[in-house]
Amino acid sequence: MNIGIPKESRLFEYRVGLSPAGVEILVQSGHKVFIEHDAGLLTGFSDADYEKIGAKLVFSPEESFGRADLVLKVTRPTEQELNWMRPRTILAGFLHLASSQQDKVDALLEKKITSVAYEQIQAPDGSLPVLRPFSQIGGAMVAQIAARLLQNNWGGKGILMGGVPGVPPAEVVILGAGIVGASATQMFLGMGAHVTVLDQSLVALQRIWDRFPCIITKLSTRRNIERSVLYADVVVGAVLSPGQRAPILVTREMVRSMKPRSVIMDVSIDEGGCVETSRPSTHEHPVFIEENILHYCVPNIPGAVARTATHAFVNAAMPYIMEMAALGVDELLNSPSIEPAIGTHDGQLRNLVRLNPQEI
Repeated sequence: MNIGIPKESRLFEYRVGLSPAGVEILVQSGHKVFIEHDAGLLTGFSDADYEKIGAKLVFSPEESFGRADLVLKVTRPTEQELNWMRPRTILAGFLHLASSQQDKVDALLEKKITSVAYEQIQAPDGSLPVLRPFSQIGGAMVAQIAARLLQNNWGGKGILMGGVPGVPPAEVVILGAGIVGASATQMFLGMGAHVTVLDQSLVALQRIWDRFPCIITKLSTRRNIERSVLYADVVVGAVLSPGQRAPILVTREMVRSMKPRSVIMDVSIDEGGCVETSRPSTHEHPVFIEENILHYCVPNIPGAVARTATHAFVNAAMPYIMEMAALGVDELLNSPSIEPAIGTHDGQLRNLVRLNPQEI
């Protein structure tokens, strides 16, 4: 199979679709890999690193997309990139199609492109193995970023995350006890914060409480969320509904009730966000103020640690990338792990709950 790895074109996306180690595995299996010039440069991988293990270098994005039967990306493609793709090819990436613009989905359907969302690939136990490392990284980074945002020079209220003797630590409220929530909890506790975790699943709350018995756990009900954000210095939105837009758990009224200059970190922004006042921000301008609350809503948080993120991704994703390359477009539906991740196939929507156009 011909496999294309384009250079990511979105601003502040420093990751690459596959590391040289991953490319070498594909080449050794008999596949042809075409990688765009400097695609891995910001991740620390040179063109020579790819060429010496058998990848073919191409010097335009059109060629990296146009030659490929399987395109390996990090983020979902732009309109121009979709135009470069050939009909009935496979697109793999962290696509988050449930919250994407309708015209992008329409283009995938019109070209009968089979889109595979890494974040929806499922293991037999129902877990999301490819999303997991990015969730771990994102959760860990949330804590270190939040500590900075609480500082006065970033607009925060001037609170030290762990406090000092005689002065209490920051109050952190985390919505979601999944991988992001657990990783964030670990890091916040390491900094000395006081942590409350809410989730709609008692099983998830039991699991995180078993790991961190010093935290407070609550069922995620409207009343409990309302009461929790009142005392929070930091609110972390870590909610995931695979294939669907994230539900709005924190309303504008709740945000308005928070203490001034507190911090909201909506990690669910990839899927539309779980806070009503959230909107996507960037690594260049990561913070905006709404209702006198600092909002951090960067969709690609792990992109700022691109080398770590790419290596972690390859470790998790390589078996599924190999499976996609081996099966081809006509047989992907027979894969029990990949089939739940297919958002579009042969001009039809699959495993995807779209918003109404006016909600996008």
